Amino acid sequence: MVAINRVSDDTFMTEVLKANQPVLVDFGAEWCHPCKQMDPIVEELAEEWDGRVKVYKLDIDTNLNTTMSLGIMGVPTLILFIDGEPVERLTGFIPKNRIIDKLSPYLG
Repeated sequence: MVAINRVSDDTFMTEVLKANQPVLVDFGAEWCHPCKQMDPIVEELAEEWDGRVKVYKLDIDTNLNTTMSLGIMGVPTLILFIDGEPVERLTGFIPKNRIIDKLSPYLG
């Protein structure tokens, strides 16, 4: 199983915006039930896309600068970044197959 690393306000620039491969960030919160439902899906995607996509989690409650700068209004929110740019945003609980359908075109 691939461990999903956490990213924070302090590491977001280096780990996400300056990454040399696509990055999927899972924005969530400890109190968010749909976020917890998404966790196993995000873990499966991290496993399946290992080596092709970096996957990170970001806690919106402890990383307000990044949360506000990206206009995150609801959680869970998944954002796919390519070359530092957000290219796709998915908000709410979404089944795995729909996430793959939305993100695959960006992943070659």
